[in-house]
Amino acid sequence: MQANVRRGTGEEMDLKRKRRPVSILLSLTLLLSAGLSAVPTPIAEAKSVSSASINDPVPQVVKSLSPSVVGIIGKTPGGSSQSSEDRYNLAHGTGVILKSDGWIITNAHVVNGLTGVTVVTSDGKTYKANKIFSDYVSDIALVKINAKSLTPARFASSSTTAQVGEKVVAIGTPISFSLRNSATAGVVSGLDRSVDGSYRLIQTDTAINPGNSGGPLVNMKGEVIGINSMKFSAIGIENMGFAIPVDTVQYVTGHLLKYGKVKRADLGIELEESWSAIVGLPSDDPLTVRKVTAVPAQKAGIKEEDVLYAINGKRVYSIVDINEMLKSYMPGAKVSVLMQSDGDIVIRRLTLSSGSPGAIAALAPAKEEL
Repeated sequence: MQANVRRGTGEEMDLKRKRRPVSILLSLTLLLSAGLSAVPTPIAEAKSVSSASINDPVPQVVKSLSPSVVGIIGKTPGGSSQSSEDRYNLAHGTGVILKSDGWIITNAHVVNGLTGVTVVTSDGKTYKANKIFSDYVSDIALVKINAKSLTPARFASSSTTAQVGEKVVAIGTPISFSLRNSATAGVVSGLDRSVDGSYRLIQTDTAINPGNSGGPLVNMKGEVIGINSMKFSAIGIENMGFAIPVDTVQYVTGHLLKYGKVKRADLGIELEESWSAIVGLPSDDPLTVRKVTAVPAQKAGIKEEDVLYAINGKRVYSIVDINEMLKSYMPGAKVSVLMQSDGDIVIRRLTLSSGSPGAIAALAPAKEEL
């Protein structure tokens, strides 16, 4: 069964969505009437529950981070100014305050195509966006508003410290804009997940609904470890959401603030993964060159049907491996690539080109928006 990977564009008034057929036999658990009867809670047990809730860090984490979470709303394309219903042609998402002077992090798919983008802070103040930088490859965007003394979120220094099974909280604006700063709790379900061909993601079972996109995934230290971005959606699939790790968020926002775009380094070649890597099986297979797209790669002697094993001495097995590694480099940097060409193992010295977002995105499977 092919599950849909959905990126939430926010609350959408048009609920007509594509449904793909699935072939999952669902086991339905019936709630018997006997199981629905009310059972009084003994006083001693009630005290125990109360004591446990006091020690639960989730309420304090939500309380401390909520002032740093905002709602983002705007007008979607396609409406007619002649229509009385046009004022309802809206979509929304969530954002996280990066800097006290008005820089907000969100998803690129939240703001791309929207007009009249408005940010609403947790205390109900509204601000018009006056600048938006967007990077659709990473699905990260920055929104600038004229505000001072905002409360920035605390970001973890790296998502590599996250552990599978640790408790996390998502805060966002699910379904309706009136539900801003809603919180859901769960755990980190997996790390280093590859689901879209660009960068690795954090998997969580925390409930993430349309409108949560762009909101924070927070650990119990109150640190943002990721930005919620997408989820699998199909009949029989539950609570499989994904967040962009803080490492990628820092890489992208750093470039956006400095250059207004992400200056991506690129090998200048189009690569094909092995079948095993594509389906997620453990694989030592190299990647095959299908096309040489940049002059530096041609000058390095790389040609079609060569196979790539390693970059600067580090093995790579997938497109995601390469994208992750190249975050550390700028266009113009030189790297050594270990390759097989005409049956011989060779090392090529390659100057990195400027990345083409379209070319990188083309490597990813199609995604269905919420």
